Amino acid sequence: MNSSPYLWRPEDHAWTGESHVARFMRSRGIGTLAELRRASVQSPGWFWDEAMRDMGLEWTKPYTQVRDDTRGLPWTRWFIDGQINVTHNCVDRHVNDGHGQDTALFCEAESNPTGEARRVSYAELAERVNSCAAALRAAGVRRGDSVGLYAPMQLPTVVVMFATMKLGARFVPIFCGYGEEALRERLALCEAKVLFACGTMVRRGRAIDTGAIARAAAAKVPSLTRVVWTDTSDWTSFLHDGLRRVARRPAESAGERASVACEPTEAEEPCLIIYTSGTTGRPKGTVHTHAGCLAQMGKELRYAFDVRPGEPFFWFTDIGWMMGPWELIGCLLYRTPVVLYDGAPNFPTSDRLWEICARLGVVTLGCSPTLIRLMLRATDGEGPGAYDLAKLRVLGSTGEVWDETSYRWYAAKVGGGRCPVINISGGTEIVGCHVQPYPIEPLKPCTVGGPALGMDVDVFTDEGTPAPRGTMGHLVCKQPAPSMTKGFLHDDARYLETYFSRFPGVWYHGDWAKVDEDGQWFLYGRTDDTMKVAGKRVGPGEVEDALTSHPAVGEAAVIGVPDDVKGTALVCFVVLKSTAAVPLERELIGHVAQQLGKPLAPRHVHAVPAIPKTRSGKMVRAAILRAYLGQPAGDLTSVENPQAFEAITAAAAATS
Repeated sequence: MNSSPYLWRPEDHAWTGESHVARFMRSRGIGTLAELRRASVQSPGWFWDEAMRDMGLEWTKPYTQVRDDTRGLPWTRWFIDGQINVTHNCVDRHVNDGHGQDTALFCEAESNPTGEARRVSYAELAERVNSCAAALRAAGVRRGDSVGLYAPMQLPTVVVMFATMKLGARFVPIFCGYGEEALRERLALCEAKVLFACGTMVRRGRAIDTGAIARAAAAKVPSLTRVVWTDTSDWTSFLHDGLRRVARRPAESAGERASVACEPTEAEEPCLIIYTSGTTGRPKGTVHTHAGCLAQMGKELRYAFDVRPGEPFFWFTDIGWMMGPWELIGCLLYRTPVVLYDGAPNFPTSDRLWEICARLGVVTLGCSPTLIRLMLRATDGEGPGAYDLAKLRVLGSTGEVWDETSYRWYAAKVGGGRCPVINISGGTEIVGCHVQPYPIEPLKPCTVGGPALGMDVDVFTDEGTPAPRGTMGHLVCKQPAPSMTKGFLHDDARYLETYFSRFPGVWYHGDWAKVDEDGQWFLYGRTDDTMKVAGKRVGPGEVEDALTSHPAVGEAAVIGVPDDVKGTALVCFVVLKSTAAVPLERELIGHVAQQLGKPLAPRHVHAVPAIPKTRSGKMVRAAILRAYLGQPAGDLTSVENPQAFEAITAAAAATS
């Protein structure tokens, strides 16, 4: 993979010279991106101060010091003495500055496949946010309270988020695919006072009774005082102490119509609690601040994605995944309209995404590798080539490791060979990125570019020393960043154990990484998925890469099972691009052996209809392993397609 030619060369595209990151460098007298990356971590106070100024953030009260790390990296405080509010910077100030009629959102829904998107201006968004904030205040929500949301990417979702943050309360988005117990546990952990919930969600033309799940979960959360249904007309139906109250508007029901001013929230005041994904163990609530969200999200959308006012941005995501708040805060900060899509990406056909992009003139499109692999194999549409995607300028991706075939298809067929693939990687724990490319650097297939600005990342050996180039190691971060979680909700000991026990004083992120001979960075999956086969350590991403390089394989997942000789043997699951020419199992085993060496030849390769994944596109390898070994699969509430486990257990039975 690392010997592949560069797919993106910035010198071939004139706009890169006028990009935000290029302009930032020129104005600060910095000649190269490598120099800027070094300066951003060697002088972090200088970088974050300059970046915050360049982003144009408005502070209620200016900070007096960029950071205070006297208590060590895990407990660093940022923008000391400063006051800033997310909602003011992303919504209210645009109306105050005369941009009220600019488009903030385009709202699309699966249930309206051929109609025009609903356009929402900043003025309308601000009015709805104000009305919702007034109702929340009348319902007793105050600074520091938690407001939960169990709904998909709809207009009310955005309104609730900004209304909550406006009051200085904490917004808690929860994936709308979770079941009753997963929802109850998360609401109870944050002691939610109000829950906004979707009564009915439509997927692939089928109505899902999410309201029944929300009611059952809410009844078991003592802290909840009210449930508000987001899919009723103007949210007119209220549940309070078990009694229904109906009014024309939420603000009027509370007897309050006055304008609600943004609270002068402190820089370090929490505004967002978002739970990490996973299928086992109790949820981890990550805690993020007003200044941290604005600094990290604003930096990434500006310099990596080069977002601009009026240029539609569409990332297929859910609000329960960090990418939902990330795109909303990062884009609306710059008056970049966000395309919201509530529905399946390939319904009624797989052309749905391309049709939306063409109709709305989308400039930036973000998709997970899983979604692109799905689209690449689709046979129920005409494909991206049938649509006018000429306005696309930047492609984005995150969530998992790429295979080269899918990456090249994305760049060539969707981006027309003229768009950089900004393949970013970070996590819920930092609501942003450790590594990411920039449009002014050349990019090889599947690369994550290099260190994100302001992020002092490195690749460590097992011994905690920098790994030589070309050697796989552990992705770490050696300095704090503004958006790093403020511990875990009610569990600081677990926070320290998770990130700082492996290499004391250094953030251990749990990803395999490698820097090639040209300085390009690549990721290879989670370190806790690593397998040791015949004494050789291998990450599942390497084996999956080898499998998907076979022309018949569209997708792959790899697990390690006990083996008397090798210690661990590889068992692979593949989704084929077509059933017309099915390769023999021994052909795929031989293909992996040729790519990685005979010691890493899999024991079995099973063809399956689908790989089990979370809603955010992450393979649930631990659950796949348990299912294959005949053990309980564990909590599958975050898995989008649990029926896929049937083929896993059938494969195990066939080879036992």
